[in-house]
Amino acid sequence: MKKTFLLFAIIFLSFTKTQAQVTFRPGIQAGVTISKIEKTELDLKSKTDFYIGGFGALKLGKIYTLQPEITYSRQGSKGSVEGFYYGQSQTITEKRSLDISLQYLSFITMNKFNLTENIYLLAGPFVDFMVGDEVKYDKSNNFFAPISKGEDIDFGIIGGVGFSLPKGIAFEARIKKGTRDAFDDVNGSATVNTNLVYQIGAAYTFGKK
Repeated sequence: MKKTFLLFAIIFLSFTKTQAQVTFRPGIQAGVTISKIEKTELDLKSKTDFYIGGFGALKLGKIYTLQPEITYSRQGSKGSVEGFYYGQSQTITEKRSLDISLQYLSFITMNKFNLTENIYLLAGPFVDFMVGDEVKYDKSNNFFAPISKGEDIDFGIIGGVGFSLPKGIAFEARIKKGTRDAFDDVNGSATVNTNLVYQIGAAYTFGKK
């Protein structure tokens, strides 16, 4: 009987200690996005923009924190596109500058793993909902290019590394890889043109000493 009571006492104390480590703190984050649309036949290069959002850090232990996030992210690509317009007696084909801007509201389930007191790793899935899009190129002379917006929802994996400082300040570098068709080029939906985004920024956690 005493052994059973002692066992339950140890389990209860362990559970109480674990619960005492659980904390929840909200935070904000912002930074620069360097993005590119991949797997397309267009001549595209990276585009620089920004992201901003908030998160809730649910610390479940010394090593692990579950961190749901909501982020507004501006992504896309720059480059050139081949199109055509009608001249006086012929169809003229040429390349013109192209700027693709895609805006997403990202819902991220981030898993945070503390390697040391200051260094941590980040990994988790995301779902992006497109809230805005703009495909810009010179349309003078009724120039037409066979490109258009792709799917409204993207999902994939995001990972990164961070370095935390006192007073809740941290700096992070992330890589975000989408899996859905970001936009349709000359091949239409036959080719899946995916988002690849690098994020470099800072985060602030409220109430952290």
